[in-house]
Amino acid sequence: MSKKKIKYKDKMTKRYRFLIIDDTTYEEKLAFRVTRIRLILASIFVSIALISGTISLVFFTSFKKLIPGYSPSSLEQRTIELVYRLDSLEIELNTVNKYSEHIKRMLKGDDNYEIPKDTIDSLAGVNLNIELDPSQNDIKFREEVEQEDRYNINSEEQELINIVLFSPLTGVVTQKYEAKIKHFAIDIAAKEGTPIKAIADGTVIFSEWSADTGYVIILKHSSDFISIYKHNGNLNKSQGDLVESGEVIASVGSTGEYTTGSHLHFELWTKGYPVNPMNFIDFE
Repeated sequence: MSKKKIKYKDKMTKRYRFLIIDDTTYEEKLAFRVTRIRLILASIFVSIALISGTISLVFFTSFKKLIPGYSPSSLEQRTIELVYRLDSLEIELNTVNKYSEHIKRMLKGDDNYEIPKDTIDSLAGVNLNIELDPSQNDIKFREEVEQEDRYNINSEEQELINIVLFSPLTGVVTQKYEAKIKHFAIDIAAKEGTPIKAIADGTVIFSEWSADTGYVIILKHSSDFISIYKHNGNLNKSQGDLVESGEVIASVGSTGEYTTGSHLHFELWTKGYPVNPMNFIDFE
């Protein structure tokens, strides 16, 4: 073996001592011996470990998605699908907008204007089905509004009334009109036998006995008004009779199964719906 090789071997296997010393007290904290060849092998091992760990992290975890320029095939496919879908939606939106512009022109009063045939044909493949189903809160709100509108007459309808309605009886109102509990009338307490008068000119369309409400008489007036008088003591008019405003048609009583004492149960209807009599008649 040549001297050069022997010298290189000695250099690689020569031991060195590394010390870690406290700079203040010069106390030896750590000491170990190494050779050049061991240091090289340790460096190679650490490098291999770092490279292997990095490769595993990239290929076997979601960290690979963060690497610039890397995109998995599934992501590319999804991106392509979204691009195609966005392009289709843009075309449909432009078609619908164009159609809406034509509709606006027609609504402005251009009777001779017609939507071009190519615009109608372009809508053939466009899905215009829009979900407009109301929410439960919306349905509940609509029912409440319809209920209120059903049993109330608005100011415009009141302006159409061309008749004057008079109070059928002078007494104390013991229960008012309450549509929520389906009490579509007012109850007027009075002494038994007190005369009950017609609120306006009209025709008697019903004058009979009822097991629930006793003697009942119903008058039909102009402007589609109907007045109903229940729990009467007796009836002074028969079906088909013509009556004048203020004419006595019955007397206060307490007849019928549902009576609560001597009083008049008075209802007022118009156009097939009950209304609050106190909106049209002054009972005071």
